[in-house]
Amino acid sequence: MKTFTGALFLFVALTSWLPAADNTKTAYDFSFQPLMGEAPIPLLQWKGKVILVVNTASKCGFTPQYEGLEALYLKYKDQGLVIIGVPSNDFGGQEPGTNGQIAEFCKLNYGVTFPMASKQVVVGSKAHPFYLWAKATLGANTVPGWNFHKYLVDRQGKLVKAFDSGTAPNSSKLTQALEAALKS
Repeated sequence: MKTFTGALFLFVALTSWLPAADNTKTAYDFSFQPLMGEAPIPLLQWKGKVILVVNTASKCGFTPQYEGLEALYLKYKDQGLVIIGVPSNDFGGQEPGTNGQIAEFCKLNYGVTFPMASKQVVVGSKAHPFYLWAKATLGANTVPGWNFHKYLVDRQGKLVKAFDSGTAPNSSKLTQALEAALKS
C-alpha cells in the first residue's frame, strides 16, 4: 500500500507541472491550402456549418468513397454540410500525384464538387495542425489509420467524432451523427 501511495503522490506531483490542455481551440482556428489556387481555405469561412474532414487518396481500395462523399455533400449541403477532402500520401503511397492531377482525377472520375485541400501529411509529428489538434482533442485512438478517415465537426467548430476508413459515407453510423450535428 505504501508503494501505491508513494507512486500516486509522485504521479500527482509530476503531472501538476504539466500545462493544461488548450480547450479554447476549435476547427475554425485552422486552414488548409487549396488543391488549386493560392488563397488558403480557412475553416472559419464555414462557421455555423457542419464540417466533415476526410483524408483521401486516388489509388486506394477506399477511393470509391469519393462517390459516396459527393452524394452525401449534395444531399446535405443545403442543410449546412461542408465536406473538405484532404489528399494524403501517408498510407501506402496511394496519393502520388500533383495537386493538378488529383483535381483532375476527382472531377473526371467522381464529379467531386466539395472543397479539396492540397496534399497534406495527416499522421505523425509533421501532420497538418488540424490533425494534431484532432489527436489532442479526441485521443490517439482516433488518428487516421488509413485513407478516408473522417472527422465530424459541429456547428460550433468542436470535434464530434472520428470515423475510420471502413465507415462508408452512407453508413447509418455516419449519417446519424451527421444528421444530429445538422439539427443542433
